Amino acid sequence: MDRLAAMQAFARVAEAGSFSAAARQLGMAKSVVSKLVMGLENHLGARLINRTTRRLSLTEAGIAYYESCTRILAAVEEAELSVGRLQAVPRGRLKVNASMSFGFLHLAPAIPDFLTHHPEVEIDLTLNDQFTDLVQEGYDVAVRIGALPDSSLIARKLAPSRRVLCASPAYLDRHGVPQVPEDLARHNCLGYAYLVTGNEWRFRGPDREHAVRVSGNFDVNNGDALRAAALGGLGIAQLPTFIIGQDLAAGTLRCLLSDYVLPETNIHAVYPHNRHLSAKVRAFVDFLAERFGPEPYWDAALPKEPAMRRAG
Repeated sequence: MDRLAAMQAFARVAEAGSFSAAARQLGMAKSVVSKLVMGLENHLGARLINRTTRRLSLTEAGIAYYESCTRILAAVEEAELSVGRLQAVPRGRLKVNASMSFGFLHLAPAIPDFLTHHPEVEIDLTLNDQFTDLVQEGYDVAVRIGALPDSSLIARKLAPSRRVLCASPAYLDRHGVPQVPEDLARHNCLGYAYLVTGNEWRFRGPDREHAVRVSGNFDVNNGDALRAAALGGLGIAQLPTFIIGQDLAAGTLRCLLSDYVLPETNIHAVYPHNRHLSAKVRAFVDFLAERFGPEPYWDAALPKEPAMRRAG
């Protein structure tokens, strides 16, 4: 048995979720892929994959072996990349994961430019808002927004993720423009389910910290839906500028209380430690850091930052 080919077949089946999909990706017959995986299981004396008529799933032994496989296969790939011209040329399949909003608005539009400059790379992009275990699911790199949990993943900051208070001109014409955070208690404030502080909105002002308990008639767990409600004149929302940058530039949403700063987070590229030498991962992360940067293009329409924000 070709042990390396069997490991590659097993890893691809684990990632693809089926023998048929793995066979297509590997350019093999399904029967060959199945034979390789069965041979690997016989060699190890353990079942790696639970097979049913509806779906495949990894056994406990399969999960542990898959993590080892990805490290070994990455090491083999790096050994090959170190030879000749491959040392400097990114190539191969790159599995990328990102959130729905950021992925659709900014990551997907950037990929054609990346692939133009790196034609030997193939990108497999998955967008979702659920927690994703990069190692278990075989991702090479992910774009994450917000605080990062402690883990073995390597992280590189790509750009800041700023949040601003905003509303449509129509809403402000009807209800007035808040001048200080405390005015928000009299407004219809749109809720976001994943906001850590819930219905208590916190600001850093030129004089002190502000915490205002707000209320409204709309709560949602998706930033794009929250943007749609704000554009429709329903109320005041706090939204990341990577979602509403174009709306601020067009004037369809107005930035409010610009002297009061909402908590800021960052956008990171994260990747498993065993991918950190990969030329394709390094090239992709470098590309994103250069494209977005410390002053990303989606922040171009923001009001000039107050002195207290620049200082702190």
